[in-house]
Amino acid sequence: MEEKFAKVVCINGDGTLVNNELKSDLTEELTKKFYRQMVIMRTFDRKAINMQRQGRLGTYPPFEGQEAAQVGSAYALSPDDWIFPTYRDHAATITFGMPLDKVLLYWNGRAEGCIPPEGKKIFPPAVPLATQLPHAAGAAMAEQYKGTDNAAIVYFGEGSTSEGDFHEGMNFASIFKAPVIFFNQNNKYAISVPIERQMNSRTIAQKSVAYGIPGVRIDGNDVFAAYFETKKALERARAGEGPTLIEAVTWRYGAHTTADDPTKYRDQSLSEQKREEGDPILRLERFMKIEGIWDEKWSESIQEEANETIEEAVKTMEAYPEADVNDLFDHVFEEHTWTIQEQKEQYLDYLRGVQS
Repeated sequence: MEEKFAKVVCINGDGTLVNNELKSDLTEELTKKFYRQMVIMRTFDRKAINMQRQGRLGTYPPFEGQEAAQVGSAYALSPDDWIFPTYRDHAATITFGMPLDKVLLYWNGRAEGCIPPEGKKIFPPAVPLATQLPHAAGAAMAEQYKGTDNAAIVYFGEGSTSEGDFHEGMNFASIFKAPVIFFNQNNKYAISVPIERQMNSRTIAQKSVAYGIPGVRIDGNDVFAAYFETKKALERARAGEGPTLIEAVTWRYGAHTTADDPTKYRDQSLSEQKREEGDPILRLERFMKIEGIWDEKWSESIQEEANETIEEAVKTMEAYPEADVNDLFDHVFEEHTWTIQEQKEQYLDYLRGVQS
């Protein structure tokens, strides 16, 4: 079983090319596009953590270490496809077209952060585990019924495979040959629970066997592997051949969220070891140096661009008017139920300092 689901790798951690068949596809333009986007995403992630620590952002789930899986897979999509993220997939949604300031608004508890740009099919981040998998299967089936070539991709962590929604989404998609990609990011920990306490399966990719669909295991820190394998799965989906399960094996360097202390449940020295062995950005930099397309000044300009872009997004987010407290209550039902009306009155009294 492990041989069948051996990890697909395009470039090793040291930057050497493994799959020579792809050499002509790894153009300088594509490589630099991936590098630029991953640098911007990592800078965004670190900025968001700092803002949370300063009290300028709510609880935030970092993704540093998972940039290649998210950026590579998102770039494989077509503009009219669907994307169903978890709460950790900001790099994927931003790469697909979600403005940075909207993502920051979401983590400040603002409804505006759930609204994608006109024409973009970006589902609001799913915080409950795996609930978005049946939604993705349904959206893909709807596109199929409408006769379009559009597909869907749904992101989830390994902990989600312990939820019933995972199996329901996979089952529906496999039966109806829905054009959906189930993209798992296996970062080895579901909050504090290691994968060996989650499942007896040696891989997540092998779970595809039960549903009679292809399963692929990739090096999730290899942006090329994420991009090309997602493209293959999308081609299958658009050809009417149904869904694919992709397991991207990666590592979350930091905490599950900014409310978490990872030193309580794992040896954090592993993160530095994994960073040196094959960090997504460092790996691509090493590849570019081997290929003779690395430019130090260009790299510095990308970092400057990232800093400026993110600071501009922060300014836009912080310039939003204060949220209307009525929004908490007025968009649940067309007309208030007596319970919601009572809650609203009590909360408004609390804000006015009225003692009940």
